[in-house]
Amino acid sequence: IFYFLLFLPMQRQKKQTAKMLAELQNGDSVVTTGGVVGTIVAIDDETLVLRVKPDNLKLQFARSAVTSKAGGPSADGKK
Repeated sequence: IFYFLLFLPMQRQKKQTAKMLAELQNGDSVVTTGGVVGTIVAIDDETLVLRVKPDNLKLQFARSAVTSKAGGPSADGKK
């Protein structure tokens, strides 16, 4: 019973996050673990570059630092 209550939901969340990270592309708005919201400008295997408003500052992040897609036309519709 403990498995179904704790481990199964964690595995589902992990798979969902891995799928979201694999589907990232230029132009997507994302939120990082530090709360930085930006638009992807460039993307590599391990890193991505985000453009952050208001000064269009470009910051480089590890791909694993992305927690979710931000709201917008490219988001999956969940809020």
